[in-house]
Amino acid sequence: MMLRIKRVPTVVSNYQKEEGEEGGCGRNCLRNCCLPGAKLPLYAFKRVNKVSCDKGLVDHEDKEAPVAFLDSLLLGEWEDRMQRGLFRYDVTACETKVIPGGYGFIAQLNEGRHLKKRPTEFRVDKVLQPFDENKFNFTKVGQEEVLFQFEPSDNDEVQFWPSAPIDVKNSPSVVAINVSPIEYGHVLLIPRILECLPQRIDRESFLLALHMASEAGNPYFRLGYNSLGAFATINHLHFQAYYLAVPFPIEKASTGKITTTHCGVKISNILNYPVRGLVFEGGNTLEGLSNVVSDSCICLQDNNIPYNILISDSGRRIFLFPQCYAEKQALGEVSPELLDTQVNPAVWEISGHMVLKRKEDYEDASEGNAWRLLAEVSLSEERLEEVKDLIFEAIACYIDDDKCVTPSLLKESDVTPESIEDPDALTGSHPSMVPA
Repeated sequence: MMLRIKRVPTVVSNYQKEEGEEGGCGRNCLRNCCLPGAKLPLYAFKRVNKVSCDKGLVDHEDKEAPVAFLDSLLLGEWEDRMQRGLFRYDVTACETKVIPGGYGFIAQLNEGRHLKKRPTEFRVDKVLQPFDENKFNFTKVGQEEVLFQFEPSDNDEVQFWPSAPIDVKNSPSVVAINVSPIEYGHVLLIPRILECLPQRIDRESFLLALHMASEAGNPYFRLGYNSLGAFATINHLHFQAYYLAVPFPIEKASTGKITTTHCGVKISNILNYPVRGLVFEGGNTLEGLSNVVSDSCICLQDNNIPYNILISDSGRRIFLFPQCYAEKQALGEVSPELLDTQVNPAVWEISGHMVLKRKEDYEDASEGNAWRLLAEVSLSEERLEEVKDLIFEAIACYIDDDKCVTPSLLKESDVTPESIEDPDALTGSHPSMVPA
């Protein structure tokens, strides 16, 4: 039996239509009908070899970029699209608050994301599904929704062209707006967009996402990824990202070290948090860190295990959450009370940013309510151990024989969350320029 759930799909483009409807021609889209002669800004990042030091991953011989990637380009272009009225609502007007308690869960009332489209059935029991050109995909977005092309530089220096041709033969990666934003600067990173890749991680695409986090260079700009079966609604490879000037609860959670790979990547358990998972951090090179994480994701995909990823701390820390909420939902194992909230716990909710669609849920938001929802997302401790065994078998080539790959001896009840000072940032979390 195929497991499916009904939910209202998120509208990410103004050109998104119901399944089966035609679209794309003559609208300045990214398909053959409109691509000839099209130009977009192009940001070419330097493929640096990053090395670890006491302060984290740093560049050598860093030269000033021709344009400030996060402040001027990404957020500047995003604000331009906001002024042009391309978004479905003004996310900067959404009420947001930090929920009292030790974890600092963030609640946002975003009634604009409660869509009027009819519910659609989504298959949730297959993480890998073939790309279907008849369904909405990102080649159907309008070119005005695309902010810029994001590609590696060919001369080992950062370069920027305000208007560059779209190289159809070498499918570009692009950054586009999400017209139903969760937060300020909410964008989509779409690797090799014209190749029409399904929603599945590969080494090249994940390294691209880490480069974007590193290029932004701001800990309040994070990237996220949802697999199919873990609340990705569009089967076209993409990452999400936005700026929010408060620490996420998951970033403050305690961790228990499991092992360090021979390329310097430390792998830890997440402790004292409602969703169990792993943290990857450090590494001698950015590519080394990327390969360990992407190979772990490929292992989950190949074993049909849904998962979510948060790329944090400018690409230095990556959280990996295998999850089972959609499966429980399809099997009728989630309480009606939780289903009534219509919250689909994907990467942002799991990280502690609770996007609520009903005013009563926002007004009644509490740490206990957030914990109860997220606890339903998590694999059991026993199941997670099985999943970790699969992952460590898949990445065994990175782990020295003398390393002990066993669960941390720390008990969750014996550990308290790491203390990170909360900035008084929510009232000003939508700046036109990002503070350093």
